[in-house]
Amino acid sequence: MAEMGSKGVTAGKIASNVQKKLTRAQEKVLQKLGKADETKDEQFEQCVQNFNKQLTEGTRLQKDLRTYLASVKAMHEASKKLNECLQEVYEPDWPGRDDANKIAENNDLLWMDFHQKLVDQALLTMDTYLGQFPDIKSRIAKRGRKLVDYDSARHHFESLQTAKKKDEAKIAKAEEELIKAQKVFEEMNVDLQEELPSLWNSRVGFYVNTFQSIAGLEENFHKEMSKLNQNLNDVLVSLEKQHGSNTFTVKAQPRKKTKLFSRLRRKKNSDNAPAKGNKSPSPPPDGSPAATPEIRVNHEPEPASVATPGAALPKSPSQPSEASEVAGGTQPAAGAQEPRETAASEAASSSLPAVVVETFSAAVNGTVEGGSVAGRVDLPPGFMFKVQAQHDYTATDTDELQLKAGDVVLVIPFQNPEEQDEGWLMGVKESDWNQHKELEQCRGVFPENFTERVQ
Repeated sequence: MAEMGSKGVTAGKIASNVQKKLTRAQEKVLQKLGKADETKDEQFEQCVQNFNKQLTEGTRLQKDLRTYLASVKAMHEASKKLNECLQEVYEPDWPGRDDANKIAENNDLLWMDFHQKLVDQALLTMDTYLGQFPDIKSRIAKRGRKLVDYDSARHHFESLQTAKKKDEAKIAKAEEELIKAQKVFEEMNVDLQEELPSLWNSRVGFYVNTFQSIAGLEENFHKEMSKLNQNLNDVLVSLEKQHGSNTFTVKAQPRKKTKLFSRLRRKKNSDNAPAKGNKSPSPPPDGSPAATPEIRVNHEPEPASVATPGAALPKSPSQPSEASEVAGGTQPAAGAQEPRETAASEAASSSLPAVVVETFSAAVNGTVEGGSVAGRVDLPPGFMFKVQAQHDYTATDTDELQLKAGDVVLVIPFQNPEEQDEGWLMGVKESDWNQHKELEQCRGVFPENFTERVQ
């Protein structure tokens, strides 16, 4: 029975609501057609317009504030990644590394604090401010419905009063409904008439507090960030000054850690080792680049400035002892080659590349393409130019040169260009060459960026 009663009440309430909606709809149609007058309150309508404008502005401000916070977070992430990049490139032996790391940590904390304070002092306040609008908006809509009910009850009562045949019972009931509708409407209307102007005036204080908070937080944030940036600038200035005085260790370009050059050199030495009692080196295998060198033999008389009869030519590692004896002015035996031809043929039988043999042959002849080589006969075969070490370099392999700052290196070509790594040169220290004149034992590779060309 209780359930039936409950269902009956619910059904009755639904029917009453449906009847109210129909009555309101009918009243609105009559008002729009001008067949029924409408209660107007211009002052309240102005308050409603102000309310809608205030709600629109507040919603936009909330949206833009959220966008601003998202941008702050994005800037925080970008700043964090930038500082991480700085920490990665800042090498351990550079001065100020710990200071730079500490500045990066403080930078991260400052961004986090700034974002959190914006949320607490601006966004949450904004959310609270806008939280009161939905309830008031709902009450304004309800007041509008109650106003329609009041107008409808008023019109119904007036129609019964002006009817030719009056029914006092219906008139009394209509009057009772009118009074009830009027009371409900006026209670809601009075409350809103007080709240809406107060809410409208509160916008000024709210906007002032919100933007003052944002401006103050930004000002403090940028002050602290400015200090951190100045500290970082001081650290980098110190790094620049020390770097300018060359106090940092210069690192060589990475080189392939292979033993190819060492193996080829050992194999070459073993293949070219002369047998007992034989002073001439073994000829290179057929088909090798050094097997058929290009030799230029000049049969013209030697200039007096290059060689004089009886004067010995400087001995070169690629030149056998017989060549120096012949160059020293000893009369060759019958059928023997001229000294120039002997030196050139001896160089041709060695394993040196064609360009080295050609240079040596030109040196024996006393000329090179473009002029005299009187000052170059003491340089190693294939000499290209000189460089001077600007930094110390510690050799990490047996085929590398150990350099000290100031060492002069005579650069020569690689016997096999495929063995040359990018950024590395082949050469022999000038001091070692002047002392030993042994190319095979003294030459080695070295990083080009540790040196500077001087000739």
